Amino acid sequence: MNSRLPALGPRGEGWVIAQFVLLAIIGGAGLRDLVFDGAAGSWGWPFLLLGIAAIGSGCLLAARGSWDLRGSFSPFPRPLVGAPLVETGAYRLVRHPIYGGLVLAALGWGLVTSSTLALVGAGLLLLLFAAKGRREEAWLGSIHPGYRAYQRRTKRLLPWVY
Repeated sequence: MNSRLPALGPRGEGWVIAQFVLLAIIGGAGLRDLVFDGAAGSWGWPFLLLGIAAIGSGCLLAARGSWDLRGSFSPFPRPLVGAPLVETGAYRLVRHPIYGGLVLAALGWGLVTSSTLALVGAGLLLLLFAAKGRREEAWLGSIHPGYRAYQRRTKRLLPWVY
């Protein structure tokens, strides 16, 4: 499997730097809006509750994805040498549960803090992880013969959605 997306380093270090910068922007935007608005949930309790649910489910999805990888976990998109293809646990639902969990948590943070900028950042994070995931999948497909079949039967980032 080939990808037109750049590797951004031997292990994909540039992708990791971009995600951490974007996560810092999302976090800072939410904190800024909390400080200036004075309280969480200034958009109303339905958004606050939805945000809390998104943060909770995102954290669970990302934590389960990390757990399922165990010794194969790496922040870099290039898989570790000899790492098996994991298709169980959170990886039954989505191919990139850690990325999807971080997107859900970022979305929730934007809702809890009533931060439009954090929500825009969550959308950008979704786009970044979709691209990083494609780069990662090119590497996975080149070392795991069954990866294409796994791709066909499993959503990309968000369970039952995308």
